[in-house]
Amino acid sequence: MFVLAQGLAVAKSRQDIPAALKLLHPDMLLESPAFGTAACGLVANEATLKSFFTSFPDYSVSLQGHASDGEALVCWGIARMTLTGDRFGGSPNGHRAELPVFIRFGFKDELISSEYFFFDLSVLCAQSGLSTDAVRHKLFGECCASAPSRGASKPCS
Repeated sequence: MFVLAQGLAVAKSRQDIPAALKLLHPDMLLESPAFGTAACGLVANEATLKSFFTSFPDYSVSLQGHASDGEALVCWGIARMTLTGDRFGGSPNGHRAELPVFIRFGFKDELISSEYFFFDLSVLCAQSGLSTDAVRHKLFGECCASAPSRGASKPCS
């Protein structure tokens, strides 16, 4: 399991979407609660990765540890990325952010079937020179700007 997760980390750090997709199950569910997003299936995951790498063209992640119960894998490490553009409702400062990440993976048919990518949005905003409140408003709307991220794991349908 860790070999697959590490392979995905390497592919994403190179922004190599075809290599990343080869490691994913057709029913792959990618969730990022900080952004309030979920992508189900390979087509949606490809689009999500393209969008993510447009916003963070120098994204890289290093996995520093992991634990497994034989069915799921949890990894932790450091993501480094520079926010570009105005996707999040402001002009970032151009500084490269460095933040802890926690990633829970599920597996099916010897491929990655789910990834729950967790990081603290306020840390990214602070290092990128953006207001967390403004970014949350852009991502979640008026009613959810100060509420916790929504979303729960659910299988692809």
